[in-house]
Amino acid sequence: MALTTDILASYRRPRAVLRRLRGDRREARILVYLMLGCGLIFIAQWPRLAREAHLDESVPLDALLAGALFAWVFIAPLAFYALGGILSLVLRLAGPVDGFALRLGVFWAVLAAAPLFLLYGLAAGFIGPGVQSLVLGLPALAAFISILVAGLRVALEPGAQPA
Repeated sequence: MALTTDILASYRRPRAVLRRLRGDRREARILVYLMLGCGLIFIAQWPRLAREAHLDESVPLDALLAGALFAWVFIAPLAFYALGGILSLVLRLAGPVDGFALRLGVFWAVLAAAPLFLLYGLAAGFIGPGVQSLVLGLPALAAFISILVAGLRVALEPGAQPA
């Protein structure tokens, strides 16, 4: 299936999508998922950062974009790998866990929630901080958490471990 079709299907049946994606066990593929998700979330920051730079001219837009680029493209992937490692250690208490499937769940949750973060970024840029933009940020966070939980459940399924 196409990547966009898989993302849309993840909102309805995340475990089925993650089980199918787990079949192709290539670390490079899930790294691309993570980098695409972080890149889209970085792009989602542009309207908010442009608004901040316009309202407060003490920090130029270039500096704000450089900071967001560094955070989302260089630091966030390392943080998500660390999250995967911590979750792997914690879930080992519940039983055997497939580390690849766990990382896939974390990275896929980032990519699948990224379109909703794009919508949140537009709202934060046009509306500004407030309840309205927060209301659009909650579905993005809820999608990330629900797909992450589905990925954790797939990683704990019996028979998920490679032979």
